[in-house]
Amino acid sequence: CPPGSVRQTAVTLHEAVWGHFGDTLRLAVPSLIYTLQNNLQYVAISNLPAATFQVTYQLKILTTALFSVLLLGTSLSRLQWLSLALLFAGVALVQAEGARGGAGAALSPSAAPEGPPQSYAVGLAAVAASCLSSGFAGVYFERLLKRSGGSIWVRNVQLGAVGAAVGLGAMLAAEGSSVAALGFFYGYNGAVWAVVVNQAAGGLLVAVVVRYADNILKGFATALSIVASTAASAQLFGFRPRGPFLAGTAMVLVAVCLYARPRGHPQRAPPARAPPAWAPPAWTRRGQVSGR
Repeated sequence: CPPGSVRQTAVTLHEAVWGHFGDTLRLAVPSLIYTLQNNLQYVAISNLPAATFQVTYQLKILTTALFSVLLLGTSLSRLQWLSLALLFAGVALVQAEGARGGAGAALSPSAAPEGPPQSYAVGLAAVAASCLSSGFAGVYFERLLKRSGGSIWVRNVQLGAVGAAVGLGAMLAAEGSSVAALGFFYGYNGAVWAVVVNQAAGGLLVAVVVRYADNILKGFATALSIVASTAASAQLFGFRPRGPFLAGTAMVLVAVCLYARPRGHPQRAPPARAPPAWAPPAWTRRGQVSGR
């Protein structure tokens, strides 16, 4: 980095957070919701199989679409409405099978996870609340960006500053004595750091995909993540999906891909053609010839 770049970055960040304190306060709403959403995801994944969580979490597409229509006046095509209905039906099928037959799959006794008992109802409520908060926070943030403008990077800094302050405050209130006695990074092993890096890189990767590819590829990536989660759960936890789970998952995959499809192919402008060799000069065609 050139000399002074670190200092200039610090000055820019300070100006973004404190110099535009009104904007920071407005962004506190989605920041608080995002912080709550992250904690709800951990509660959900602690009580649901990874594959079931991944499929159910796609309901965030439905909540985001509904809030976009209500808050932004977004117009959805018939195909998108159809895909949302198919998405809801697929998730409902997965959840119905899960409530009836133990999360829609069987766990082999040797591969059953050890740890505190899981509550399917708590996990389902957590993932539903996470989807609802994700949809509202995303649309609210988009609305603020469209109305106030500004750099997306500066807005992310404002979001992160509020979220970090709230998260630290909640941690100190809940386990302040343990942190003081054992240290802030107590219990941070390789797996924990891998989760931290994955969460941090995930948001950047989504931005890169949308920036350099499009939402269609993002939809396919989401579908691929569902398949990967199911395969990993089968390998690591002995997850054995049943017929209704597979049918509901297939419906969700189709819905994700349909929702990301473009509404139509943009019409290309006709290529510019050179004037014919016999055409008069431009100034004569504009009626500037003497005597005309």
